[in-house]
Amino acid sequence: MMADAFSSSSETVIQRAVDVTVKVNTPVGKLEELYQISKTCEFIREHKFEKVALQFPDELLGDSVAVARQIETNSNAKPFILGDTSYGSCCVDEVAAEHVGADCIVHYGSACLSPSKRLPSMYVFEKRPLDVETCASSFRELYPDRQSRIVVLYDVNYDHAVDDLLAHLSPEYPNLVASELVVEGEQCYMTSRMKTQSSDGCVSGQEHHPPIFQFGRQFSLKEGLSVTDYSMFYVGQEGATLRNFMMTWNRSSFCSFDPVSMKGRVESLSVNRALMKRYYAIERAKDASVVGVLVGTLGVADYLAIIQQLKETIRRAGKKSYMFAMGKLNVPKLANFLEIDIFVLVACPENSLLDSSEFYKPVVTPFEMEVACNKTREWSEEYVTDFRHLLPGGQSHVPLADQQEDGDETDVSLITGALRSRNLLNSEPTESSFGSSVVLRNQTMTVANNSAASFLAGRSWRGLEQNLGETPVVKAVQGRRGIAIAYEEEGTS
Repeated sequence: MMADAFSSSSETVIQRAVDVTVKVNTPVGKLEELYQISKTCEFIREHKFEKVALQFPDELLGDSVAVARQIETNSNAKPFILGDTSYGSCCVDEVAAEHVGADCIVHYGSACLSPSKRLPSMYVFEKRPLDVETCASSFRELYPDRQSRIVVLYDVNYDHAVDDLLAHLSPEYPNLVASELVVEGEQCYMTSRMKTQSSDGCVSGQEHHPPIFQFGRQFSLKEGLSVTDYSMFYVGQEGATLRNFMMTWNRSSFCSFDPVSMKGRVESLSVNRALMKRYYAIERAKDASVVGVLVGTLGVADYLAIIQQLKETIRRAGKKSYMFAMGKLNVPKLANFLEIDIFVLVACPENSLLDSSEFYKPVVTPFEMEVACNKTREWSEEYVTDFRHLLPGGQSHVPLADQQEDGDETDVSLITGALRSRNLLNSEPTESSFGSSVVLRNQTMTVANNSAASFLAGRSWRGLEQNLGETPVVKAVQGRRGIAIAYEEEGTS
């Protein structure tokens, strides 16, 4: 594809070759199979929805118009296409749907299956191809012992092929455990073999002992056995889903099969090394004085509850916190807040483990911030990426210590080697000759006031301020014309 770039004077034309990859749209005859249009229309008619939000990830937007037309024709509902989601495309974007007054959301493609409670939602997974024979053959090579205890996990887009895979393997492996997709909430629906979880945490029709539920997957183990007694086999490409499973069940061995390359492998990623990187971030959080709470979701249930819990935990640890809602994160956005020492991201499990190596300040998860600030929570082999487990009633909830028992404890930073106090900001400041910028703590230690307000006051530029009545009125003058590479009034060299 050839692109013409014009200079500001329109006299010179630069011919530049640009490689553009254009995704071929799905043929109309295959839209029904891939996007489950008939089941979607049946769902819309059954609940008498009038406005429907169709949420597509970027890679499926090419088919969005054709799908929307067929849904409008067959359901008599008005569809609205949601393209650029507010946060991660794996989450149901209830905020964007509410902007158009939608009655429900149809979510297409990959999904983290995080619960949402505002609007009824329906999941339609992308049916990606899986060579079942090759996958089963790779499974046999990875697990030659037919008595091995194995749990089969998979990406949601391969849900349609799991039954065929199990039919090949179950007769040979008596200790094989199959996981199933479970969406939490009475207003969540599906077009596949996924089940809906009731409020008591059980799937209707099952009479086993309490199953294990994690990241929208559910499975039951034999009585007396735990997850650590099983190996994990994952069907899908390397990504956030597999990483979350490996971090959560870091004592279990993992193997995977990539349906694109059609190769199986033992996951050789050192989980211990990854955990040590996260522990380094926890030490940075302990050293921080000012924490930025990043709102990375507005749709996952209980996100407001975890934000309030984080703010209280941070306050009790003697740190200041500020909340930021800025949509999708990038390096330039977070670089605007130099006064923040560390950020904590509240998002769905698949977006929580953000690689912050390129950011100027680390970005940690709510669990890591709790390890840094809540002295009753200890760093152990447990790792939590789903923030809902940290709330009261959750399986990993640890109450804060009694505030009366919070003494002015000090310890040594493993990064700087300096002494740090847990409750520097909790005590009342005492009057001294040092002024308000320095607070005398005891006979040997003083601490500077690191509030964002004082940092901002010292800046020469403070953003877009109105300064009403303070700015002199001047006549408008004509500025430069053109682009920075060659303004029109500049001569050519």
